Amino acid sequence: MKREDLQFLPISINVTGKKILLIGGGKVATHKGTILARFVNQVTVIAPEFTSEIKELPFTFIEKEYDKTDLEGFFLVYVCTGNHELNRQIKEDAEEQNILTSVCDAPLLCDFVSPAIQKTGDITIAVGSNAQNVFQSVDIRNQIKVLIDSGQIVIKEVNKGI
Repeated sequence: MKREDLQFLPISINVTGKKILLIGGGKVATHKGTILARFVNQVTVIAPEFTSEIKELPFTFIEKEYDKTDLEGFFLVYVCTGNHELNRQIKEDAEEQNILTSVCDAPLLCDFVSPAIQKTGDITIAVGSNAQNVFQSVDIRNQIKVLIDSGQIVIKEVNKGI
């Protein structure tokens, strides 16, 4: 399969009370963790070492090398180790346990990818590129943010009943 053949369904997943695992403690993991922290705080981070920035997040940190048993009981896994061989092994291990996995910077290994997100109150605007052009997604998200910040798009309180 080629990258351009990938199709990702844009959905919002209920992560209330669900355990999320982030494997990696470097720059990419820090970026992913910062995004996750806007939505959840039940994240466990496993890595042999961590950036000082990631350690500021409200997560549980376990300083160790990855082991297959680390996956047990998790709902979602984000893999950000920087080691392509290890990332692929973690993805295979997670697949055996039916755990949805996102391998950062490797769309062909991903069950899901994260869109560019603008969160304002209860409203989350997600811009995805089907894992084709993250920079274009971020640019469009930033344009939407400017429109919201300038009042050109107004997020009004409406009837919350469905």
